[in-house]
Amino acid sequence: MEEITLRRPDDFHLHLRDDAVLRAVAPETARHFGRAIIMPNLVPPVVTGDDARAYRDRIMAALPSDTSFEPLMTLYLTEQTDPADVVAAHRTGLITAVKLYPAGATTNSASGVRDVDRVRPVLEAMAEAGVPLCVHGEVTDADIDIFDREAVFIDRVLDPMRRAVPGLRVIMEHITTSEGVAYARDGGDSLAATITTHHLVINRNAILVGGIRPHYYCLPVAKREHHRLALRAAATSGEASFFLGTDSAPHVDAAKETGCGCAGCFTASNTLSILAEVFEQEGALDRLEAFCALNGAAFYGLEPNAARITLRRGRPVAYPAKIDCEAGPITLFDPMMDLHWQVADGGAAPVA
Repeated sequence: MEEITLRRPDDFHLHLRDDAVLRAVAPETARHFGRAIIMPNLVPPVVTGDDARAYRDRIMAALPSDTSFEPLMTLYLTEQTDPADVVAAHRTGLITAVKLYPAGATTNSASGVRDVDRVRPVLEAMAEAGVPLCVHGEVTDADIDIFDREAVFIDRVLDPMRRAVPGLRVIMEHITTSEGVAYARDGGDSLAATITTHHLVINRNAILVGGIRPHYYCLPVAKREHHRLALRAAATSGEASFFLGTDSAPHVDAAKETGCGCAGCFTASNTLSILAEVFEQEGALDRLEAFCALNGAAFYGLEPNAARITLRRGRPVAYPAKIDCEAGPITLFDPMMDLHWQVADGGAAPVA
């Protein structure tokens, strides 16, 4: 196959940050994607409907005037969140979902939830109103190894929470383990999981072998090879439970290449080229549209994008190693393999 045409894809887990970084990275997603679920872990976080409205306005101001990109806003769940504010913001279309961060689990998560029982009234109101809950699925207990935090979260937190609030629609974000795949697959119509671009490509060796490579460090951290293979099998399966959430998470190089570097891989610019390469390797190009344009929209109750994009296969695609930002350069994820697929119609070409 030398050409493939898809519905314009959506990104169901995206970090755009704010200020200079927002202005630098927002056009990279808007070039190819129709919509994206926007993460609310700013400083201070997006915790109210008014916060979400103001952030959405800043995002739109950072985009080209002729863009057709739609940011789907989320609220950051805290133990002080007002259930009525969440429901009202969802009913007006201001927000699409709510995000649960365990306190201390990842970047800017200090204001997150320490005890899920304390947010039970919010979760019950969300279940009744049909508001989806996006979950960063890791425990933060000091005695749990970082490579086991996802599996332990499923057993200790996620499964009990879903049993306690059975009507709640839940998205397990950026799953990284075979346990996550199995739980999402068996979770019924009210459970789904996003899979990132970079977790389909790297395992933990990419971070640690031959020296510490900070631009492959992310949270949840990449796991062993058998987990990566489980993710690839799930993503390319066509199953409705799995869809794209890039977790593209930009940081300027100075924040990554330091004694205590930030977690995150910036993949917005080359995600579609990487995904097409991965799906071709797995003999599943015919399922790429389901993963990045159909399954997520269906779970969120959205119509697929009417617009389409075409990818063509040819000579290896050249992407810039970094993108410019007023706050400093941002390194683009290097998949460590040649990419032969490039968006040829329905999106601007990358700058070589």
